[in-house]
Amino acid sequence: MAGASQMREDPRFPGALVHESAYVDEGAALGAGTKIWHFVHVLGQTTIGRDCVLGQNVMAGPRVTIGDGCKIQNNVALYDGVELENDVFCGPSCVFTNVNNPRAFLNRKSEFRRTLVKRGASIGANATIVCGHTLGAYCFIAAGAVVAKDVPDFALMAGVPARRIGWMSHNGAKLGADLVCPETGRRYRETGPDKLEEIV
Repeated sequence: MAGASQMREDPRFPGALVHESAYVDEGAALGAGTKIWHFVHVLGQTTIGRDCVLGQNVMAGPRVTIGDGCKIQNNVALYDGVELENDVFCGPSCVFTNVNNPRAFLNRKSEFRRTLVKRGASIGANATIVCGHTLGAYCFIAAGAVVAKDVPDFALMAGVPARRIGWMSHNGAKLGADLVCPETGRRYRETGPDKLEEIV
């Protein structure tokens, strides 16, 4: 495969592969099995777990945490304060903000707000995640949506601003009125107006 030969194991991170065009700064950590592709920049004090993939032109850090099994597609910037739990998917060119009211002429680095994306969540291409909010486990953010509030677990969010238009299963299948995953048969129940849980 073209370009694959330009991947190399960085001796600082056993088992991780880093493309020759990428930069991984001192103080960063990469887990085994992780692949860092073309033109990626991982800044210091950033921790990336095992078996992650960072696609072309991704920027992560400083002080960003990425869990195991995450897939970050091309042209995504993960700023200071972003935390991804395990198995999060970030679609191409999705956007994370880090301050609510930026001005070019004002330094507001002390006002960066934490954004937490919980396990198994998926963020569609060109979606925007406004800082300071939590995206629930296994939620699904539609392409182009603008998330400006906390998102419940399993919620399917779409629109500008994003609102819940349904529920998604662990596997990313839209749930019907019976709240049964059409792919796996897993069953769910609503326990509140904006709360879903699996029936175990």
